Amino acid sequence: MSQFAKFLLTDGQIPSVWINVLPALREPMDPPLHPGTRQPLAPQDLQAIFPMSLIEQEFSPLAEIDVPGEVLDIYRLWRPTPLYRAKRLEKALDTPAHIYYKYEGTSPAGSHKPNTAVAQAWYNKQAGIRRLATETGAGQWGSALALACRMFGLECTVYMVKVSYQQKPYRRMMMNTWGAEVFASPSDRTHAGQSILAAHPDSPGSLGIAISEAVEDAATHSDTNYSLGSVLNHVMLHQTVIGQEAKRQMDLADEQPDVVIGCFGGGSNFGGLALPYVLDKFAGSAVRIMAVEPAACPSLTRGAYAYDYGDTAKLTPLIKMYTLGHDFVPPGIHAGGLRYHGASPLLSHLLKHGWLEAKAYKQTPVFEAAVQFAQTEGILPAPESAHAIRAAMDEALAAKEEGRPRVILFCLSGHGHFDMSAYDNYLSGKLQDYEHPGKEIDEAMAAIPS
Repeated sequence: MSQFAKFLLTDGQIPSVWINVLPALREPMDPPLHPGTRQPLAPQDLQAIFPMSLIEQEFSPLAEIDVPGEVLDIYRLWRPTPLYRAKRLEKALDTPAHIYYKYEGTSPAGSHKPNTAVAQAWYNKQAGIRRLATETGAGQWGSALALACRMFGLECTVYMVKVSYQQKPYRRMMMNTWGAEVFASPSDRTHAGQSILAAHPDSPGSLGIAISEAVEDAATHSDTNYSLGSVLNHVMLHQTVIGQEAKRQMDLADEQPDVVIGCFGGGSNFGGLALPYVLDKFAGSAVRIMAVEPAACPSLTRGAYAYDYGDTAKLTPLIKMYTLGHDFVPPGIHAGGLRYHGASPLLSHLLKHGWLEAKAYKQTPVFEAAVQFAQTEGILPAPESAHAIRAAMDEALAAKEEGRPRVILFCLSGHGHFDMSAYDNYLSGKLQDYEHPGKEIDEAMAAIPS
């Protein structure tokens, strides 16, 4: 065990490949289905909105895929990211556990999202695309794609969930600074947005609605493709740089995790850290891997494992995943990046077959953990990332209760510098704890296709 609190890699140790878990799966995944025919999706079905290079990665049988040189050059602006041991938090908790966190907030956009945004922008540039359209919840993904598009000379259109658009104006300003146009979703720019506004003029929006708008935008403009910041296999693939670096850094610390934790919305930061450890589990490791989600949008812990649309307007393929129903609109919690009705089909598959575990928390204990982390470790975490902190602290307290040491590794996926209104609400006692929205989920689940 190392005496140090920070573990760094050199530029030469940035992963030069992405790790693909698909060919190592013990149980075959159910294929995505065409929304019209309900038949297994063919690669050409996706060509209207994705370049063929990313479509190939979505279904790739290769265990490793090389990171393009131009993408590596941009990764070097912030990668490798640091791994810290949270010694001050351990002391405050009086726990025998050792807590480590992989900090992705050092990227220019302040989160893990550029790991895939840069890759997607590069592949689209190579395919001759002029503009990318996307959605964003809390704004971290929109910021990342705006940055990546700027670096490769692409235009960028972002549909931002309306409640987050109103809560987080500085995220929107960051996207504008990098040249992106940002619209509150639902908007009147698309048929999907117009139909939602006609039925629900005061809709707070959801990621499902924003995805519908972005997909429609891309599908109706020949020079535009769609870019997604989570859920899909190629996104999980690009994020595995996180876990690869973390494994090397844990070797430097001379410890191995007993439990690996990440917050979960669609699955990108969690998958990025977890998937290299999933391969270890396939090889016999006893490491536990935990996804942590908000109780107000509990896709993994309260959803059904079923085929469903990835968006509200039913424009996307049907994918087998844990879902609360494509019509579900979560409460306006401050962890906007975790307000998605579905989940990564790959990570859903792994959870269904027992390789992962999942847990849900309400807002108040999450912010309580975020503040204690900020006061001990100095970093103000994003509300999304704070879900992982809460779970890591509970694991450390369980180790204290049991009187046994435990090594905990979690992904601190981004900073909370643009989330001060959320912290203000918590510190002033105004933060609401939403109960599990059972009635709304039951209604949305009724619309899941048979």
